[in-house]
Amino acid sequence: MNDYGDRERREDFDFFVDNYQKLYEEYGKTFLVIKGKKIIGAYESEALAIEETMKDYPLGTFIVQECNGDESAYTNYVSF
Repeated sequence: MNDYGDRERREDFDFFVDNYQKLYEEYGKTFLVIKGKKIIGAYESEALAIEETMKDYPLGTFIVQECNGDESAYTNYVSF
């Protein structure tokens, strides 16, 4: 059963936005995979982030956000 729904996605997105500057300082320009308000991966491309994360987590149970140093990173929301 998939317990990762709209509420969990919103919480993870809010975590990303609330901690954006700190995350950017730590991870730089990357695509971050977030689940349960934790960074579970950082990758050079969105495709790689999805591909690698799907090895351990089903599609639809995490979000991927681009961390690029400006507000476009959190005004473009993508979930799988």
